[in-house]
Amino acid sequence: MNRRQFIRDVLLWSAGATLAIPRFTILPGSLRADSTAPLLSVAKGEEYTALVTRVLQPLGGMAGFVRPGDRVVVKPNIGWDRTPDQAANTHPLVVAAVVKQALEAGAKKVQVFDRTCNEQRRCYANSGIERAVRDLKDSRAVIEHIDQRKFVPVDIAKGKALTRWEIYKDALDCDCYINVPVAKHHGLSRLTLGIKNSMGVIGGNRGSLHHELGQSLADLATVIQPKLTIIDATRILLNNGPQGGDLKDVRRLDTLIASADPVAADAYATTLFDLAPEAIESTVAAHKMGLGEMALDRIRVMEA
Repeated sequence: MNRRQFIRDVLLWSAGATLAIPRFTILPGSLRADSTAPLLSVAKGEEYTALVTRVLQPLGGMAGFVRPGDRVVVKPNIGWDRTPDQAANTHPLVVAAVVKQALEAGAKKVQVFDRTCNEQRRCYANSGIERAVRDLKDSRAVIEHIDQRKFVPVDIAKGKALTRWEIYKDALDCDCYINVPVAKHHGLSRLTLGIKNSMGVIGGNRGSLHHELGQSLADLATVIQPKLTIIDATRILLNNGPQGGDLKDVRRLDTLIASADPVAADAYATTLFDLAPEAIESTVAAHKMGLGEMALDRIRVMEA
């Protein structure tokens, strides 16, 4: 079963049909909903800088999210001491292109950072992201290491599993937070996509969240709210995530997914792994909290 057939089957199942009912190819733009449904853009191509431009076009371009003078945070996954080909981190060309687009939209400053899992300097260097941002040669684009003094306690008023946690101040204070995760397998949460990428801007003992991880991530999403999510599926990690390491676990898809709705972005990205959105606890929990749409037949999908 290919991915488009799988999405069609999920839609039929959601309507009460069985997965054995006929499969149809989804044509570009055929996943439609009413005008109030969230818009999601999907683009494919081998030239990643151009791909960022293309995937943003149906959403109105970066200028629809970044205003002149804005302080912008671009939050990729830089968590692992891995090379770009190993698909454990966001692709450096995607990160650089997003930063450049934000600068061209008039951003006063664009910060790039992540609280890494492996040694920070090695993660920043071997991911290729540090070099990619610096190669833009624009003083407004800053890739910086996490400063532990910037974690501040935040009350999570709507939280169910979490009611208070330390969150990185710059992620909260910026004018525009852009979430740029890589799509990959995760041993505990099954997948790590956009909502889980918020783990990189929280302090404290992150491991303690794992017993109620899905709900905890949804709780964090009530206060860590990106204006834009761009999911990097240029190459995805199918097994042994989140760290990976074996190139046999990597599949190249040359795909980007973008939406202002973080739940919709995660829901659609889940289908790249031949899973239904309901399979990811954080997606379900965030949807139940009113943070976005997870039903594929209620998302307007545009192929850019």
